[in-house]
Amino acid sequence: MINKQTDIMLQPKKVSESKAKLIDLVLPSDTNHYGTIFGGKVMAYADKIAAIAAMRHCRQPVVTVRSESFEFHAPIKAGEAICVEASVICAHRTSMEVLVQIQSENLITGEKNLTSNAFLTFIAIDDHGKPSPVPPVIPETDEEIEHFQQAMKRYNARKNK
Repeated sequence: MINKQTDIMLQPKKVSESKAKLIDLVLPSDTNHYGTIFGGKVMAYADKIAAIAAMRHCRQPVVTVRSESFEFHAPIKAGEAICVEASVICAHRTSMEVLVQIQSENLITGEKNLTSNAFLTFIAIDDHGKPSPVPPVIPETDEEIEHFQQAMKRYNARKNK
């Protein structure tokens, strides 16, 4: 018997369909003694927005299974905005790799800087808590194709360990 709901859910989806974005003001209570946002707070934002992107892609609950190469390039100061953007860049049978890019924005000058980026992997979960199939990803732009190819290299390297 063919399940039409499952067939619809497993139709390939564009990277752009999963894009999620969060913008928040960095307040003094969010910062360390240097007046810059705590790294753990940045990581929590990244995990949350990445989970939203993953759920948008598969329309199922997800859990984080890996945080890979989380890089901090520059600090975000109190009074600046933190802009967190995520999208699913690659999918396998039940897993999805999500690229998260974080920028600071000086709200007075408008200057934006890339401050962090990370790759997080999520697994879709069914009603019984078991891994569930996810749709394939369709990369469209040159940048999306490059991200997809790099994600496949990371995936294959982990599988060959």
